[in-house]
Amino acid sequence: MKVHDYHAGNRQMQDKFGTRKLADRMAERASEVISDDARGMIERAEMFFLATCDERGLPTCSYKGGAPGFVRVLDESTIAFPNYDGNGKYQSMGNLLQNPNAGLLFIDFENQSRLRLQGAVSIDDDDPLLGEYHEAQFIVRLKVTEVYPNCPRYIPKMTQVEPSVYIPKAGRETPQPRWKSRPEYQVD
Repeated sequence: MKVHDYHAGNRQMQDKFGTRKLADRMAERASEVISDDARGMIERAEMFFLATCDERGLPTCSYKGGAPGFVRVLDESTIAFPNYDGNGKYQSMGNLLQNPNAGLLFIDFENQSRLRLQGAVSIDDDDPLLGEYHEAQFIVRLKVTEVYPNCPRYIPKMTQVEPSVYIPKAGRETPQPRWKSRPEYQVD
């Protein structure tokens, strides 16, 4: 975010809490280029949070997960990730078809760090990467407009106990989650 990109609401809160100079300094650290450090964090990630808005501007945030490397840095300003089977609502992905602007938040709980990416998304059912992701429905590409580290102050230090059994893996059928078999979710 460039300093001139702050809107009146941002400035109002910055002035109220005396953080305008800090905010301006933080904005100077934002980039349109994925650094080597950011690349490493992104490509090691097993999850991130995806923020989208529908055409009315109503937001939603979803969790996206996979094996390390499921998010790929394709070049200094483009990442790609697969869309896997979920709850069938396609709320985030449907939002992106109407409004391609997205925010991604990566959190490394072991090293207590965060990284934010913002940009515009494209979705291609025939993306050349599709065959490289077992059970992917389609590939999402994000053209980055902003990359910046985010304050790690309140991140708890945690380690993974075990990966999800639902992460698609070549050579095996992914199990169906129990909730999809519950009567209230059965349709004729």
